[in-house]
Amino acid sequence: MFHELQATPSTVHWGYFDAGLKPALRIKSGDIIQAEAVTHQAGDAPELMMDDAVRLLYSSIPEDDRNPGVHLMTGPIYVEDAQPGDMLEVRYLQMLPRFRYGTNLAAHWGLLYKETGEKERVTIYKIDPDYNTARALYAYNFPGKYTVPGKITKRGTCTCEPALNGVRVPVRPHLGTAGVAPDAMGRVSTVPPGAHGGNIDNWRIGAGSTMYYPVAVPGALFSIGDPHISQGDGEISGTAIEASLNVIFQIVLRKDFHFPSPLLETPDTWIVHGFDDDLNVAMKNAAKDMLHLLVDKHNLSQDDAYSLMSIGSDFGVTQVVDGRQGVHCKMKRGIFPPKDADEEI
Repeated sequence: MFHELQATPSTVHWGYFDAGLKPALRIKSGDIIQAEAVTHQAGDAPELMMDDAVRLLYSSIPEDDRNPGVHLMTGPIYVEDAQPGDMLEVRYLQMLPRFRYGTNLAAHWGLLYKETGEKERVTIYKIDPDYNTARALYAYNFPGKYTVPGKITKRGTCTCEPALNGVRVPVRPHLGTAGVAPDAMGRVSTVPPGAHGGNIDNWRIGAGSTMYYPVAVPGALFSIGDPHISQGDGEISGTAIEASLNVIFQIVLRKDFHFPSPLLETPDTWIVHGFDDDLNVAMKNAAKDMLHLLVDKHNLSQDDAYSLMSIGSDFGVTQVVDGRQGVHCKMKRGIFPPKDADEEI
């Protein structure tokens, strides 16, 4: 079955996952959903990144109800028969920008905030759809400090300056934040990533990829948000090019396997994720989960898997700006002998 899930005041929640939240949509395994993911930073260029529907979201959700995180989330989606211990297989089929503009904020939580003058700077980008690239349109210093999610800044109140003349970056739409509700009482911030998914900020979570999320509560309660059109590994300024997306995805309930952390499958790689406040521990967590994947899902001995990881896997820093930091480990799928279709994860 095909469902449409628009972002409206009754289908979004700002800054949190919550196991007690009323579902915005109920589906069955195998259903396809077309959903709107709206950026929480559309106010950086409201004349370019807002329409009437987005303005309504911003005006209808009080500033004191945008917590404890910052991301505007669409959902949650209740999946029939999903129970703790299951996995959600989410096949991302299409991600299209809602507008031709996006914003990057060099924020006070960025890695080099002190080294770059302790100022917060906004750069607005425009998409060139003919070349699938983005270029900087203008930039300005944010007045004050960026502490209120969804702050609206009118262009006439800031001095706009040219930026990045002649530079083009590839557009690669993806979701920075998506996941299931954690098994916890009350609101759980969208900012730190975890076993539930959340703010992973891996730019490879785009169209053509599949994510596997461990279910923690009945119905899974899956939500999407924090849409991006481009980001580098590390996300060191604190943000990507934040831009609203229209997303089509299919959700399949899997009861035949379990994995301890969010697992990403792209056309040519397996990617596992490790998280911790300490980047070294996040690295070790990613390594342990890749070892788990190779032993349990590819039937390698622990010794063989460990050797293969050292010579055939690539580790990268996913992000270092969300409190709980992230490391991902990639393994090429093509190095393994072909499997029968019923042997695939």
